[in-house]
Amino acid sequence: MSRFPLTARGTGAAVLAFTAFVAAHAFQITELLYISALLTVAVAGSVATLYLVRRTERVERFFDPDVGTVGRDLDVHLRVEIRSPLPTAQGRWRDRLPDGVTGVPEGVFPQTGSGMRTGQRGVDLHYSVTPQRRGIRNIGPISVSSTDPFGFARRRHAIGRPLPLTVTPAVLTLAPLADQAGDVGGTMHATTDQIGQGSDNLVPRHYAPGDSMRRIHWRASAHRDQLMVRQEEQESTPTAIVVLDRASGRWNVEATRAPGGDRGFETAVCACVSIAARLVQEGYLVRVVDFDGAALSDPIDGGDAAGIERLAIDLAPITARRDGMPETLAAVLSGETVGPLVVIGGVLTPPDAAALAPLAHHSSLPVLLAVTPTPGALAEAAASGWRVGRIATEDELEGAWADAVQRGAHRVFS
Repeated sequence: MSRFPLTARGTGAAVLAFTAFVAAHAFQITELLYISALLTVAVAGSVATLYLVRRTERVERFFDPDVGTVGRDLDVHLRVEIRSPLPTAQGRWRDRLPDGVTGVPEGVFPQTGSGMRTGQRGVDLHYSVTPQRRGIRNIGPISVSSTDPFGFARRRHAIGRPLPLTVTPAVLTLAPLADQAGDVGGTMHATTDQIGQGSDNLVPRHYAPGDSMRRIHWRASAHRDQLMVRQEEQESTPTAIVVLDRASGRWNVEATRAPGGDRGFETAVCACVSIAARLVQEGYLVRVVDFDGAALSDPIDGGDAAGIERLAIDLAPITARRDGMPETLAAVLSGETVGPLVVIGGVLTPPDAAALAPLAHHSSLPVLLAVTPTPGALAEAAASGWRVGRIATEDELEGAWADAVQRGAHRVFS
């Protein structure tokens, strides 16, 4: 938008005033001097009313809903108050949208009356936007282009400050675990959890590196011709763990700069919150951590829908920044036995799969999803007990998850 203060009408009036002034001297017509002076005063007065007269401006802004979600429409509401001793004519308004948010934030700004009168103190505006990328996005400020009552001058200026909008990752609806056995299901199916030794309700499982030799179940080992260890069942709230790989070395550099920059990392974040939502619906107490075991959000109780909303908000600003290694995760979780253990990674190599192999025996439902697996990585993970899948895009997530938890298929790609 040009910063020139005159409209086309005002420019024409100024040109006409100058022409009348020149003609008055050239043809000795005194009346043209009056016309020139009148037009000059009118144009100058119009500019003065917009730029010199004191105005009071204020804007209130809110979003509906308060938090945006990638791919879902959101309404932006504004109430703009402009009070001036003089009325202003109809103009235009435009709100500023950041990268990652699309919409048509502009329209006609109605004329405003004199501030000396009651009424017309506020103008209500609204428009819809669609967030396209996760993160904290500043909406605003709004700029208003107004003109004087004669339409000779215009003024475009910003009002208010930007308001941050939190854009959370999309939450996809994933297949349930209803077809799983009782020891896999959450409180919606069974309420058992396995812990260390005991004399009642003993359940043998495969030996995993790090298990105490005193827990070896010799009868079960002899029966199955492989080492088995004891664990007992007790009534409790079953736990599920979702692990999001944030190591910068396994994502594109854009994933470390700002949310929404790397499509692969966005797929992983979407998978993280979607899987957590599915497990919470199943009744699990869900923990969401990264590869070094650090919590990315507070634990979420089974059936707690508000907890998923908090998780989505906590994941809105995260980027890839830590250098967590699979070996670190294996060490952190080696002493735990949980229900579902879902690991979501970026670049997955055969050495990474080998480092994660021991964890498959500490979970009743080990699932490993990778955005960019290298040749042979998923095959090695599947051989060690993981249910694996590739999720290069969000469109592949639903199918990969269904294959893993319902049919138990290993989606192995060479």
